[in-house]
Amino acid sequence: MLAQNLDAIQSGAGISLPFSDIGGFISSILPYIFGAAALALLVYLIMGGFQIMTSRGDPKGVQGGQSKITNAIIGFVIVIIAFGIVALIGQLFGIGVFGQIFK
Repeated sequence: MLAQNLDAIQSGAGISLPFSDIGGFISSILPYIFGAAALALLVYLIMGGFQIMTSRGDPKGVQGGQSKITNAIIGFVIVIIAFGIVALIGQLFGIGVFGQIFK
């Protein structure tokens, strides 16, 4: 009985995973990660602009808003570079799923 259970576990009988490989998992989650990053970028840009508008000429308020906008742009560049790296890795290793992420 124990040997049959161990054989079933080793053969994967009765186990159903939603993704057959790690590439499928990564390709299914990447659009959501990039979408969340784009949404965060938009919110951060709006917050920075709003802070500059409501600072009433206060140098610290203006500086805080400018730093938020700068950080949002830096984050945007990082997301674009990350997308390029994912696409490059997909091309180098022949992972066709990565090429179809945003199509």
